Amino acid sequence: MSTMTIIERTQAIAERVASREGLEIVEVEWKGAGNNRVLRVFLDKPGGVTLADCEKVSHELSVILDVEEVVGWRYTLEVSSPGLDRKLLTETDYQRFAGKKARVKLRNPIEGRSHFVGRLAGCGEGQAEMDVEGDGRIRFSLHEVAVARLVAEF
Repeated sequence: MSTMTIIERTQAIAERVASREGLEIVEVEWKGAGNNRVLRVFLDKPGGVTLADCEKVSHELSVILDVEEVVGWRYTLEVSSPGLDRKLLTETDYQRFAGKKARVKLRNPIEGRSHFVGRLAGCGEGQAEMDVEGDGRIRFSLHEVAVARLVAEF
């Protein structure tokens, strides 16, 4: 089975399981090779994910993945929170975390720069805005984002 098929099928099953618990699936990853394959599922919810949330989803998801034979090899299932420095993957993420500090790397530079740190200032129609520290506001297409993560603030 292809990597994309494993990710897509796992995502669909995980969304069913998580939605019953009021959780959202942030991302599904399939990493490794041989006997070191890892299937990672990242969960989130307003107020944060608990260990009990991860355990419940992990148990239910594991049973369904085995019954439906989604993965044809030996693997380790990891279910966790995306962490304080979670990835920003969708337009909804950028909207939800408006006002939060983030680090963004773009595929193509804006005015000679491709790395930015600042506060998310909104998002709509595939375009995000960010107030960059010391440089003012920039606007960029979500399609241009190579990687974006929240920056933990204490």
